Amino acid sequence: MASVSFNNVQKTYGNKVKVIHGITFEIQNGEFVVLVGPSGCGKSTLLRMLAGLEEISGGEISIDSTVINELESKDRDIAMVFQSYALYPHMTVRENMAFSLRLRKADAKTTEERVGNAARILNLDALLDRYPRELSGGQRQRVAMGRAIVRDPKVFLFDEPLSNLDAKLRVAMRAEIKALHQRLKTTTVYVTHDQIEAMTMADRIVVMHDGIVEQIGTPLELFDKPGNLFVAQFIGSPAMNVFKGTVQNGQVTALDASWPMPPTTQPVADGTSVHYGVRPGDLELAESGIAAQVVVVEPTGAETELLLQIGEQKFTLVMHGRTSVQPDQTVYLKFDTHKAHVFDGTTEQRL
Repeated sequence: MASVSFNNVQKTYGNKVKVIHGITFEIQNGEFVVLVGPSGCGKSTLLRMLAGLEEISGGEISIDSTVINELESKDRDIAMVFQSYALYPHMTVRENMAFSLRLRKADAKTTEERVGNAARILNLDALLDRYPRELSGGQRQRVAMGRAIVRDPKVFLFDEPLSNLDAKLRVAMRAEIKALHQRLKTTTVYVTHDQIEAMTMADRIVVMHDGIVEQIGTPLELFDKPGNLFVAQFIGSPAMNVFKGTVQNGQVTALDASWPMPPTTQPVADGTSVHYGVRPGDLELAESGIAAQVVVVEPTGAETELLLQIGEQKFTLVMHGRTSVQPDQTVYLKFDTHKAHVFDGTTEQRL
């Protein structure tokens, strides 16, 4: 296990294109940290700088208090699992998993023990003599993970490892990777653009956008208390309902209705422009309240998703169970005021 530290880390391509803008945060021993954000936010670049696959333009990256900026990738004691699996097609599963140990000239007994142990952990025992072409996508990904495990590194790095898998297999592999971390306790840095992966797997999430860190916290901290409008709309599925309004007499006036003001960390003056947000799962149907028009009803079995409209604003409501509500019907909404979110209309920071 190891701690990882990013101190004012920057990345610039050429003289003009800056993609990482001075990122600073710490990863603790044994922690599972997920870097999440939209495509182009810099999360994979940050991971590749940690791995030694990209040069660091500024700042320092440390593993266990040792600055690794100038260390070769092979000397950083990390193991990386790629999106593309990167298996050698002419080698068996056993040979693929043992390859890094052969490069290190490990003795045959150590190699056999480590490969056997990794194979048992990942249920690959029966596949050791197969070639990659004879494996499914999920099996290939487990082999790539096994190849990382046998190295017994200080830090595991995962770069969108589930992107090539179908939806059902992604869910299963999420659980496998999480269980693997709980068993090995190895410090893990995991990159994904899928916020559901981030929410279900991470001890802490680092939300990135345009080369900066927007917020760091546990999954539930980010869900319950997003620090700004970007995090609020990025974390959570379906996305948070957000609309603009103005504070008047302790309420928010918007969409020809008055919306209750949730508790804020500071007084908010009348006339302040704000973004008001409510998560789809926090809205409920009621006998009275704010009127909305039903546009689409989407039953999924255990839940029903309603697409609603108030004025020009579309809303999503997620309810448990089923409903007799039909399109074009008028319904009324209520919600717990404490679960609403208000962000400054200019800075987009949480109020």
